[in-house]
Amino acid sequence: MGPTRFLMAAVAAAAVAGMAAAQGTSVPFGVFRQDTSLPVEVNADQLAVDQADGAAVFSGNVTVAQGEMRLSAGEVRVHYARGEDGANRIDRLEATGGVTVVSGRDAAEAREALYTLASGVIVLTGDVLLTQGANTLSAQKMTVNLTEGTGLLEGGVRTIFQPGAGP
Repeated sequence: MGPTRFLMAAVAAAAVAGMAAAQGTSVPFGVFRQDTSLPVEVNADQLAVDQADGAAVFSGNVTVAQGEMRLSAGEVRVHYARGEDGANRIDRLEATGGVTVVSGRDAAEAREALYTLASGVIVLTGDVLLTQGANTLSAQKMTVNLTEGTGLLEGGVRTIFQPGAGP
């Protein structure tokens, strides 16, 4: 490739990267799709029930497992909603205090996360750092769709790719 073609290719790549940073960057997350109907297991040092809204608050070394997905945080608040059959079901999980979500070899860290079980979507916010093998991406927000195995990074997206390393 001649110097002119190389320069044109580099400019085009930079323009695409700039557009991706401005609009958000879509990336695969996890090695496969997650069945969000699987049971949710929570482990923690403490459990308290908020009588005002009926939420369960797990604190201290909290880990949440569902299939191959793992979430850890300082505190996780479990919100319930009444299903069509009248039974209470987990609606969403709010995680705070150093959140880490792992699926396969992908790991994302953030300050907070909101996992809505019905949609299979986890929204991580605040200093998000995604690690995929040797590559890293950072942003202010990441939306992970576990049923599709995808992630969307938004807000100040920055990446460091290691030459020769795949996602």
